[in-house]
Amino acid sequence: MHPCLPSLKASVASAVLFVVAWGVSALAGPTYSSRIVETKSGPVRGIILTLNSNHLEPVEVFRGIPYAAPPTQERRFMPPVPPVPWTGTRLTDTFPPVCPQRLPDISNKTVAFMSMPRGRYLQLQKLVPLLQNQSEDCLYLNLYVPGSGLIGNLSVVCPL
Repeated sequence: MHPCLPSLKASVASAVLFVVAWGVSALAGPTYSSRIVETKSGPVRGIILTLNSNHLEPVEVFRGIPYAAPPTQERRFMPPVPPVPWTGTRLTDTFPPVCPQRLPDISNKTVAFMSMPRGRYLQLQKLVPLLQNQSEDCLYLNLYVPGSGLIGNLSVVCPL
């Protein structure tokens, strides 16, 4: 038997184990925050987002907290009114719709470069996928709380 074969087998086994562990952790879904934040409309629970850096603390994220009732039908073009309160804890783990926006056409790169600089084109390429879910029901907040806010069991009241 070749002398490198046992270490090669161990390396392959380690790599497979790493990939499986990484895949399982990715399928596990978000890590929910241990604290519940009371708002005027009802309680919310965020998620803990670990950043891709050894120098940054995790961030507590609250996605899609309504700050007004949907501006649809009879409320369209009217001043915002408070959202309908809820009683159970609302999980704020998904992005809400974005407000309707008309973006420049960037499907043809040559034509796009005639009306915008390269930097804007590249930025729009990054933004377009994030702007696919558009709706007039878009009055929501996405809050990012620094990791230092995760220490201790603090009761927080947000005037939303």
